[in-house]
Amino acid sequence: MKVAVLGASGRAGKEITRELARRGHAVTAVARHPETIPAGDGVTEVAGDAHDADALAGLIRGHDAVISALHFDVTAETLLGALRAAGVPRLLVTGGAASLRTADGGRLIDSPDFPAAWRDMAMGGVRFLDALRGVEDVDWTFFSPAALIEEGPRTGQFRLGTDELVVDAEGQSRISFADYAIAMVDELEQHRHPRARFTAAY
Repeated sequence: MKVAVLGASGRAGKEITRELARRGHAVTAVARHPETIPAGDGVTEVAGDAHDADALAGLIRGHDAVISALHFDVTAETLLGALRAAGVPRLLVTGGAASLRTADGGRLIDSPDFPAAWRDMAMGGVRFLDALRGVEDVDWTFFSPAALIEEGPRTGQFRLGTDELVVDAEGQSRISFADYAIAMVDELEQHRHPRARFTAAY
């Protein structure tokens, strides 16, 4: 497939770009500073600002899908507008974990242990997912990570979920950026969660 990765210079974006290239996809890797994007066969580094929907539409036109690894200061409306203008049918989003449900049925962001310093940033992901729900003219997928996404090995061993936080036997929820990227590209290729959210953790 021909895939545009937005935010390709960030930690998630770099791993997703690598995973796409590893599997032979043609990648347009978009970032404000493309010189920091990892080079690879099939990867074209492009400078771009996703806040400008019109300019972004020009960059992504002709692609089969867009994967956004952007911070949530770029709104769902901006990205959806660019995809519609460009005629790109699919949007996959590196989402946040904050809106996942915990064992007591509440949202992770509302749990007493959720760090206050993360709350404003996390609410951006909650609002982004809310904006996607009900959208029918773009085939979107919102991929919430584990509660902790960190540097670590590429194992390919993780469990999938939908709206509930996935935890291990000790109650921990974590995944590496490399394994998150595997799950993201699996979703691109297998298309198991159209117009839905899913999650993954060890």
